[in-house]
Amino acid sequence: MRPEAIPGTLNHGCMHTRSTPKEKYRFIPGDAVPSITSLRAIPQKIEELSRELEELSGFPEEKFIWIIRDVGFSCTCCGRCCTREFNGHVFLLDDDVERCLRVDAGALIPAPDFELCDQHGNFYVSGYALRCRENGDCIFLEDKRCRIYAQRFRICRVYPYMLHREWGEDGMHDWRQIAGLNEHGEYHAHLSEEECRCIADETTSYERDFLEKEIAFYTFCLAFFKQNNLRPVRKVYDQQMREFERGEAVTVYVFDRGALKRHRVRRQEY
Repeated sequence: MRPEAIPGTLNHGCMHTRSTPKEKYRFIPGDAVPSITSLRAIPQKIEELSRELEELSGFPEEKFIWIIRDVGFSCTCCGRCCTREFNGHVFLLDDDVERCLRVDAGALIPAPDFELCDQHGNFYVSGYALRCRENGDCIFLEDKRCRIYAQRFRICRVYPYMLHREWGEDGMHDWRQIAGLNEHGEYHAHLSEEECRCIADETTSYERDFLEKEIAFYTFCLAFFKQNNLRPVRKVYDQQMREFERGEAVTVYVFDRGALKRHRVRRQEY
């Protein structure tokens, strides 16, 4: 039986992300839509994310722990969560990026669904993601096993748990706590109080750090755009995405640990 606190059938898209276009399944450039199309929209985005962060802090801890205990998820090591069938890109937080640089720097790629594009055709995105194989599987998945399991990234550690608002198949925009419910793993396993609290703490911490990173990205970009007389332009975004779809290289600035890092990427890399 599904807990009442989990409305509808939960989204089994992205390893991280949200119910915005950034969240859904695998990256399809033709479907990409910028979330910001004017400079004045950036403060609005920051305010929206700040409200979400405040709401996250106010979510009842005991309620989340009850949901975790009631679901009783148990991983069967099927590896399905690391495949295109179940998830999109794996978004990395700053400490994940540092870990990935030690393990395999070549596994990093600018996260898809670029959030901003200036009038010169440069894209901006809030962080890095993991590269995928041609079949869409995670680059670290081998024979249905993670070859860096002991060093896996934060979203991989908390998955399938989450704690943020998403649109569900029930048509409701509500708190979602479990991804891919009843579609992989096993359920109704016994979890101790300590295990449930640990899962709740780690998941909430991940969600908080994700939101803080998004806020930092938009705050940085707002100052950077003003300082350099830049502005987001939807028409240029669309033009550059068409070039990207045709296989042309585009410039993407990645917000990484407080700075922008320039990359040239092609559609084939995704």
